[in-house]
Amino acid sequence: MHGVRRDRARRARLREGARLSVDYVCARSLEEALNALALDGTPAHVLAGGTDLMVELRTGRTKPARVVDVWKLAELRGVREEAGGLRLGALTTCAELARDPCVAKAASALVAVARDVGAEQIQARATLGGNLGTASPAGDLCVVLVALGARVRLRSLRGVRELDAEAFLCGYRSTLRERDELIESILIPARPAGERQLWRKLGTRRAQSISKVALAVCMAFDGGRVSAVRAAAGAVGPRILRLAKLEQELMGARVDAALARGAGAASARLDVAPIDDVRSTGDYRRHALARMLATAIRELSEGPVCRS
Repeated sequence: MHGVRRDRARRARLREGARLSVDYVCARSLEEALNALALDGTPAHVLAGGTDLMVELRTGRTKPARVVDVWKLAELRGVREEAGGLRLGALTTCAELARDPCVAKAASALVAVARDVGAEQIQARATLGGNLGTASPAGDLCVVLVALGARVRLRSLRGVRELDAEAFLCGYRSTLRERDELIESILIPARPAGERQLWRKLGTRRAQSISKVALAVCMAFDGGRVSAVRAAAGAVGPRILRLAKLEQELMGARVDAALARGAGAASARLDVAPIDDVRSTGDYRRHALARMLATAIRELSEGPVCRS
């Protein structure tokens, strides 16, 4: 009875927030969710933790004809190790990421960013799948997923496919998810031996602030030289951006202060396309990113870091 009342209350909030009649489906199984997404060709919004969608419904920015609520689906939860790496259910929350020992072992940067996302209440609701689906260029979790080379598993009644997170996040608040597909899980590939990971965020204040610049770097070393490197940045372009120039400058090199400064400056000049907006200016973002990268590269070369 309590569950029925909670569902009714959530539906009422959806109707009031959107200021229109919403076809609300509270899926009780993965099959039911996929059927609702494929039904009659009507575009549907997926509701996971609701930290973004509920705000957009209330402001009227989003006016969906159908909302498919997947919060109750056990099939989209859980963290497990498998042959190719670490599999994370799409409904894994920031709070769960922050305390999971398997995540800490394989993806310390993901733990660091999870602890930076909003207040405790938001961390208890915000999900990996929700962040990917929203595809905000300032989406902090997405920055780390791109740097980790994560793969996104999509499921529909037609079958299953996997895409690199970098390709999946194809534009401003835009993804390659088809209308009838659901983000099922995310794979963090097995990590290079001795990899060091770092997450940094620049905001108006230290906590509960939308990023002006966000940065994740993963580096491994062999004999003092960089043997593997992936880096990504957020809030510096229309989508999460891979820092290809930075990776090119660092790969195979011995890191010193001059290289760190030069690689950071080159990346801030060539890898990103920041704009002026209400949070910052494009020039400041470039300057800040160059400084953040130089510091990050030096710290990673000195040993494991990953504090937020």
